[in-house]
Amino acid sequence: MSSNGAPTLRQQRLGFELRKLRETAGLSSTAAAALVGVNQGHMSRIEAGRYAVSADRVRAFAHAYTCTDQNLVDALAGMTGRRIRGWWEEYRDILLPSMLDLAELEHHATAMRIASVIHIPGLLQTLDHARAIFLDTVPPLSPPEVEHRVSHRIKRQAVLYGEQATPLTATVHEAALRMGFGGPAIARAQLRHLIEASTRENVTVRVIPFGSGTFLGSGQSIVYCSGVVPQLDTVQLDTYHGSEFLDAHAQLVKYQKVLDLMEARALSASKSRDLIARIERDT
Repeated sequence: MSSNGAPTLRQQRLGFELRKLRETAGLSSTAAAALVGVNQGHMSRIEAGRYAVSADRVRAFAHAYTCTDQNLVDALAGMTGRRIRGWWEEYRDILLPSMLDLAELEHHATAMRIASVIHIPGLLQTLDHARAIFLDTVPPLSPPEVEHRVSHRIKRQAVLYGEQATPLTATVHEAALRMGFGGPAIARAQLRHLIEASTRENVTVRVIPFGSGTFLGSGQSIVYCSGVVPQLDTVQLDTYHGSEFLDAHAQLVKYQKVLDLMEARALSASKSRDLIARIERDT
């Protein structure tokens, strides 16, 4: 059965991983289609993420491709079926598709690592801080657009709460703590919120202080979402033209190293809290 509308990032990733398994097996799409009993057009749509595929069909593909990584096969089977009607679907046709893809990526992540130099990570922002960010864009957003983006950002934070709360490690530069978006009152409330969040069992906040020198990753924010298996990890980068999602093995290894080095430059969690508290008092 066909998927409704354009494929999501998750659907595209499933198709990409199936194609990668096929290519690793040294099979053409025509030969693979014949092995599993589908036509060439059907195979192309599956690998493009434009056709909903069942878990049984994924396992049939894996068998045909002699894939012996059962954990990977199980993870891919878990990505099958029609598009999940997550809460983010209510924003479809309202917000950019990449914003919905990020919410879905975070929803399915087993752990997250975030690094940011100028901004407090979105998952740790207050409502007023987020609104101040969206009020200062090029081109300017209309009031309804601002509120849609703010509510979407706040709803994304649900992954940090509840019995299945996702572990998060956020590395933030001191510059982000001192930007003062929205004015002193909003800035102080944001810093207090960051301190409170850092006391949660699943959240670790570490600060790179001024004077730490140059370091890799200083030019961009990074979100690293761990998948059910390492092969399904994804990196999200913020750019001026929107979100960029990376999943090639070499890219994942690179950003793991960048995050390792940034975290190595940061203060411990307790010293980071102390620094945030001092900045909050001085704001």
